Amino acid sequence: MKKLIAAAALCSALPLFAKITTGAPFSDGAVLQRGMDVPVWGRALPSNGGKKPDSLKVEFAGQEKIAKVAADGAWKVSLSPMEASKESRTMKLSALAGGTVLETREIKDVLVGEVWFASGQSNMECPIWGPRTRYRDGKGGMMTVMTRLPYVRYVKNPRKWAVQPADLSAKWRRFTPEELAPGAEKDKVPSQLSAVAFYYARELYLALDVPVGIIDSSWGGTNIDAWTPRCGYDGCDKSIKPVAAYPVKAKWNKKKDRKWCITYEMQQPTVLFNGMVAAYAPMAMRGFIWYQGCHNAQEPHLYRAKLHALYEGWRREFANPALKFYLVQLAPFKSNWLELCMAQTQFAEEEKNAAIAVTADVGNFSDIHPNDKEVVAKRLAFHALKRDYGFAIPEDDSPVLKSASFKDGRANLAFSHVKNWYVYAPDCSRAAAFELAGADGVWHPAAICNYVNKDYIHGDTIILSSAAVPSPVKARYMGKPLVSGTLYNEASLPLGPFETK
Repeated sequence: MKKLIAAAALCSALPLFAKITTGAPFSDGAVLQRGMDVPVWGRALPSNGGKKPDSLKVEFAGQEKIAKVAADGAWKVSLSPMEASKESRTMKLSALAGGTVLETREIKDVLVGEVWFASGQSNMECPIWGPRTRYRDGKGGMMTVMTRLPYVRYVKNPRKWAVQPADLSAKWRRFTPEELAPGAEKDKVPSQLSAVAFYYARELYLALDVPVGIIDSSWGGTNIDAWTPRCGYDGCDKSIKPVAAYPVKAKWNKKKDRKWCITYEMQQPTVLFNGMVAAYAPMAMRGFIWYQGCHNAQEPHLYRAKLHALYEGWRREFANPALKFYLVQLAPFKSNWLELCMAQTQFAEEEKNAAIAVTADVGNFSDIHPNDKEVVAKRLAFHALKRDYGFAIPEDDSPVLKSASFKDGRANLAFSHVKNWYVYAPDCSRAAAFELAGADGVWHPAAICNYVNKDYIHGDTIILSSAAVPSPVKARYMGKPLVSGTLYNEASLPLGPFETK
């Protein structure tokens, strides 16, 4: 009897342990989205022989939310919408069993503000600063040294693919020289933030004066299919649906510099969404910025539909019907990507929550990675400031062809998103990259006929003619290679490539 009493006393003295884990976004230094319900989730499991938790309590910013713990340990609460706050606060998590606290965990230095996601291929991945002189922002060294914005936070996710959704753990960093500069990866977490993401977050913070968090999940040389959740293909045209099975293959290549690298066959749908994005869903965020397309340049006829699938999939996975999607149109290179750029423009015209940043004037004919990422981010931020944050910006869109007519040997092109045209070419020329074609389909250079002066065209219409095409039936802009955009609207936003149909 004495032994039984002693054993019972020993059991009652054992600590009641539980292990609390949280979803990817929730770690020290996190930024939570203001003005929305904020899901917080994770798992609570018994540890060291402790009791199984039956509920999980989350305390933050004066709120207390309790969720039941499922059989597999999963839990999720939803914090009510909060105002933006620069106050460094602690989120407290408590695993409970029958009202008894088994374990607690604290997430420290949590802010509330605006949260965005950045994704795409190499022009999004291109870092603000790094050791490769042709693969970094042109002003990155200066910017990383002078930027001290502790209320702007970022996560740089490592490259990772997965056949099924994979777990991630976010490492939130501040916009400071110590965190942004190369070599800051002392904890083996990559820190070289995307230059576009850097400038975008910086622009929003300077305009809004609230905390900004940005998550960078990007990988050079990847296609849109790899980033698309499988649910995004529901209802899409059969021609873009993924195959039923998609084995992931890998092969080793030896490069000229004698370094070995592994390349993955990224035509398999969803593997990058699974590996680099899914762990963050359904976090509350305002939207995502997207810079990709080169790897899908051989299928421009499908790209518009694939953009719809990508957006629809992200919107569903993040449970956010109003999720914003601001994308970057490809900049001129050896090719001007005419058809793919038109597909990007068409998608942006069709999706009310999307907008496009045109980069027809900032390409580099010798480098597929132009190093002026600041202007790209500013044009993306222009959309957010007008559409999401109520700034009185008269125009945030680049001009888009509205109608075309052909009469008396001239082409009359009318555009939306422009009141008057301004012309600027670095070589001081007036030769914009317009062409006309007749019934034979042969393109010839065309001149603008309705200049008011050498730099200005009044109204939204451009009139073209070409001595080589007496009866034009088609017009295009930036259709031939090695030309740049030179026409702008009153907001200094450039006209992008197009062809009349």
